[in-house]
Amino acid sequence: MAQEAVVDVAEVKGFRTRSGNTRYVLRDADGGEYSTFREQIARSALAAEGRRARIRFHETERNGFTNVYLDSVEALETGEEAGSAGREVEEAAWRTAIDAARYLVGEEEAELPPGELFRKLQPFKELVAEDIRSDEEP
Repeated sequence: MAQEAVVDVAEVKGFRTRSGNTRYVLRDADGGEYSTFREQIARSALAAEGRRARIRFHETERNGFTNVYLDSVEALETGEEAGSAGREVEEAAWRTAIDAARYLVGEEEAELPPGELFRKLQPFKELVAEDIRSDEEP
């Protein structure tokens, strides 16, 4: 049964499967993941990255696992102003995360490789960005 939701698209990634196909995964700001193998849907998802979007999806159960598949993605914000506001929120959230890094990771901050530091700061940055967005909504 098809479902619909409005989500903040946090990221879209592509993964090569063992069979050689590409599985695209849309991750929303709440950590929900939605998959598709269709490039057209993946392109729409990429266009909505960092923005709010209306998604349509369906769930299937297979071998004891529930898979959530995207049927469509429609970006809701349009124009430079909306995109600019989204970038400003992301930049402010990253500045806050970087300022808080010494409290979040302690003294080990200087010794961490960049990728590991990013993985430790990313969840906090997402929380800050979500908090800023929720303050902006009427």
